[in-house]
Amino acid sequence: MPLHVSQAPPSALNSVLAALGSPTAREAGTPALRSVPGPLTAEVPLPVHVLDVAGPGAGPAGAPRTRLVGWRFLIRGGELSLAAADTVPSAGDWAFSHFFEGPYIASTERALRQAEAAQSVWQPRLLSVPELYMITLWLHADTSAEPAEGALDGADVLIPLAPAPPGIAAHRPHRAADLLPRLAVRLVPPPLLGSTA
Repeated sequence: MPLHVSQAPPSALNSVLAALGSPTAREAGTPALRSVPGPLTAEVPLPVHVLDVAGPGAGPAGAPRTRLVGWRFLIRGGELSLAAADTVPSAGDWAFSHFFEGPYIASTERALRQAEAAQSVWQPRLLSVPELYMITLWLHADTSAEPAEGALDGADVLIPLAPAPPGIAAHRPHRAADLLPRLAVRLVPPPLLGSTA
């Protein structure tokens, strides 16, 4: 089924297109962008949320909270996704941050194909868990939700991208209600040496 890909804020898309159009885009530290002679396009805008494990309401006592930290676009040359571009909040708007490449590009595309093959309709997002060096494709059940809003619901589906942390299988879809407790155990700080905890 088709995914309900959110529309990125115009300033986020425009900042990426301006960066792609600049002479320095092909000179960036992203060899894949230098290797394609034709035009490059920014496609599949995904809101990037961070799992907030330290803020109020986060952790075992409350529902997990997320916060929007950027928008990511897949950069395509022809039919191939070569890199990604991230934008970040800037003075109430969005600004280009950087281009990058690596395993998360192909992994994101694979997870999106998995989601499209499912029998449900989803709003795709990315959920980052920095403490675990982990990114998942977050399939939000409320397709009408504002991309910057919407709490992580237990019925939402999370697909860990490769490389995933040890013990978490990449590209295996999990209900959020099943995966989040496994992540929470890993996010609890270990007791200090010499403490009685």
